[in-house]
Amino acid sequence: MTPEVGLDSPVYRILGPLAVETPDRRSVRIPRGRQQTVLSALLLGANRVVGIDHLIDVLWDDDPPPTARTQVHIAVSALRTGLTKAEHEHVILTREPGYLLQVPDEQVDARLFTALMARAEELARRDRTADAAEHTRRALALWRGPALSGMPSPRLQARAVQLNEERLAATETSMELQLRLGRHHQLIGELSALVDEHPLRERARSLLMLALFRSGRQAEALETYRRGRRLLIEQLGLEPGEELRNLESAILAGDPGLRPGRPVSSVRRPEPPAPPGLVAPRQLPTDISDFAGREGRIDEATRLLGDDGDHRATRVVVLAGKPGAGKSALAVHLAHRLADRFPDGQFYCDLGGTRNSPAAAGDVLGRFLRALGIPGTSIPESTEERAEMYRHLLASRRALVVLDDAATDTQVQPLLPGSGDCAVLVTSRVRLTGLAGARVLDVDVFGHDEALGMLAKVIGEQRAGSEDAAAGELVRMVGHLPLALRIVAARLAARPHWSLAWMLERLSDERRRLDELAHGELVVRSSLALSYDGLSDRARLLLRLLSALDGTAFPPWVAAALLDTDLYQAAELLETLVDAQMVEFATTDRAGELRYRLHGLIRLFAREHLHREDPADHRDAALGRVVGGWLALAAEAHRRIYGGDFTVLHGNAPLWHHPAAYLDEVLADPLGWLESEHTQLCSAVGLAADAGLDEPCWNLATTLVTLFEARCYFDDWERTHLRALEAVTAAGNRRGEAALLCSLSTLHLSRSQLTAAGRRLDSALVIFSDIDDPHGRAMALRNRALLEQRRGREEHAMESYRSALEEFTRVGDSIGRANVLLHMARIELDREDEQGAARHLDEAFDVCGATGGNRVRSQARYVLSDLMQHQGRYEEADAVLRELLGVVRESRDMVGEIRILRRLGSVNARLGRREEAERQLREAVEICEQAMDQVAAAETRLELARLLAD
Repeated sequence: MTPEVGLDSPVYRILGPLAVETPDRRSVRIPRGRQQTVLSALLLGANRVVGIDHLIDVLWDDDPPPTARTQVHIAVSALRTGLTKAEHEHVILTREPGYLLQVPDEQVDARLFTALMARAEELARRDRTADAAEHTRRALALWRGPALSGMPSPRLQARAVQLNEERLAATETSMELQLRLGRHHQLIGELSALVDEHPLRERARSLLMLALFRSGRQAEALETYRRGRRLLIEQLGLEPGEELRNLESAILAGDPGLRPGRPVSSVRRPEPPAPPGLVAPRQLPTDISDFAGREGRIDEATRLLGDDGDHRATRVVVLAGKPGAGKSALAVHLAHRLADRFPDGQFYCDLGGTRNSPAAAGDVLGRFLRALGIPGTSIPESTEERAEMYRHLLASRRALVVLDDAATDTQVQPLLPGSGDCAVLVTSRVRLTGLAGARVLDVDVFGHDEALGMLAKVIGEQRAGSEDAAAGELVRMVGHLPLALRIVAARLAARPHWSLAWMLERLSDERRRLDELAHGELVVRSSLALSYDGLSDRARLLLRLLSALDGTAFPPWVAAALLDTDLYQAAELLETLVDAQMVEFATTDRAGELRYRLHGLIRLFAREHLHREDPADHRDAALGRVVGGWLALAAEAHRRIYGGDFTVLHGNAPLWHHPAAYLDEVLADPLGWLESEHTQLCSAVGLAADAGLDEPCWNLATTLVTLFEARCYFDDWERTHLRALEAVTAAGNRRGEAALLCSLSTLHLSRSQLTAAGRRLDSALVIFSDIDDPHGRAMALRNRALLEQRRGREEHAMESYRSALEEFTRVGDSIGRANVLLHMARIELDREDEQGAARHLDEAFDVCGATGGNRVRSQARYVLSDLMQHQGRYEEADAVLRELLGVVRESRDMVGEIRILRRLGSVNARLGRREEAERQLREAVEICEQAMDQVAAAETRLELARLLAD
């Protein structure tokens, strides 16, 4: 999706007289004459090399003086000096054969105009007419008169004519879009003036005719046509074009197609086919390129799931079979084949039925609701309410849900949509007969021909056909089991010099009990042992240690931490395991880093060897290094977001350090990295808890609040902290216990659970005081103040804030201080003490400036906009809020977007911009409805009602 064009005002203006501003919007004087001419030429060719010969032509046309080159150099040098004084450093660069003006496109009004119009064209193609009209309005607002007006150069004036023509075309486009929105009455005056100024432009005349006709003024519309026809014949000797003639005929015939349709809403809507407000998830894993066989099951499942007949109940198909039978591969392949029949989304979740802790239905529902676009703040807490919301959202959609590795009927039941237009595909080791109406399809081992077909597809038809007898014996020897057969076929494909007979001999020599392949899990164990035994000692050790993880995809550094070696050696061993089909390549992450995972059955096999061959202390030390690696990354991400180790408590857990270059690469967007890794990070908390690593467990859990709070991951927040709380309580770790209790109180405050927050805070404050931890006490006192503020006890809140401020100052937590100051400013505003609020705000801004805390600076600017409203500085408040709106939209903060749009609506109402205020409030209502936040929607509608009543 193309990003929205930025809202920043340009600092270089050529759409009108040449004008330049400093970054803080002060005017920069550019001397008239050569300097203005050269700068105009460089701006027209911004970010491209403009040759000296071209600059000479611009300045002197065809009659340059002998000193022309020298005078160009002097003009450029003077420009550089002037722009540097105006804080435009290193803007004009010398690049053969001339100069390069290096400047962001959005800072040049002509470039920004082009970008806005291109975006408007794209939005119009996607039927987002109101947004397209808004972009054309912003584009035309950049103009301050004819382009480069007052510029004497004939060469520049020729370019100015082209720009002015683009402005005229944009004006017509804007009028056309507004006509689509049903604003024909309001446009007649503007269109009449446009036609009077440009009487020979047929597009403008046709728009005026259409506006008049839609306003019930048919006779005037026809007279407009006749006037234009006379002008064209008299001045050019031409008849009107086909479009104008057809429009006249349609008006004469009263063509109903000319009547205005329903006005297009001014709020944004997602693209079809998803209903307004929701997205269409595409969560299916990658299909297997060499998938073979199963045609009978594919046809039957396709008929059951893809039938488009009349259904009142959700279609459910369960693929059941023994481990290694290929159920998951078949389910994913089926889902991809059926995807086109379910255009409103394809959901996927591994339910972990073969793991020690299968996924809870409530957690899966939370993932699915978030994938539909529902923010964390709007997701209910109970599984039952989540299931109701999930069924409601899918009631009018055609979606496919794939639930892989289900454990029980009760795990699956809440995940079933209620609509007959949806379908569900489940895989399980057991036959889930308790799902009403579900069809269970048994997935058994391959038939003989299917097994031969799969082998031939992986190693090649010619190679398999040249040893057909050996191929037949080989598939029989592995019991036709897909997993075992795929491992053997992959080894053959990786070693083209091996014959099938040699592979058959190896199987015979190394596995004399292959006749047991048809008996349960021994089939898998024997097949996996074949590959495991062929590995080096180091590779086997890595495989065993990897099995101690929970089975999610992992980056290569995890293998390095397990072995306590460098990344390159670990990557080599991983590739060895991939070649042996013991580890599989999962995906490439957002930073381009490879991810690996163990198949569930291979993990179980390797874990048996881990407990048999490796001492417990070695295993725990390896897991401690992995958790230490995740903690090091999460802590560094927090530092880059907040400007340091602020508003977070750290313990003495050992860290596994990463190279600085690696940190810079993966943490270029620290909050984005935290979100992309949040499943792994939460898993690491559980891993530490299971291993009894209490210190890294609580430290990682509390550090992850940076993510949980920003993205409203309240379920993960609570789950990780409760797991960590069990670990620290069992270990008698009082500081970790207090840190977790304090953090949980923040979560309760976010959920408006004030009583629970108070209980957690009381316990945390007692422990922090007992162990004399001023930093922990500062954070608990801040939360105590927030609790008192929420209860309406402002004096008690201010007392706690002052105490917290002293403690934060004592430990040097600058961002903690700034956060407290903002809350104090908020209370002062509620008391109508503008001076007190301004004093606290100024101090908070000073702190942010010294530390570089962008997140808290944005919060400070939001409070500043409130102060500006109190002081009647509505224009300034509007500018601050528009800047913040771009920030929250970039970070996908839906709650912040609602708040800022509501406040923008209030500010613009005060400024008399009623249409703008109404648009912003309606957009806020739309987002509230997307988030299913009915309370906020009702409050916003009340503001909108007041505006409309006025």
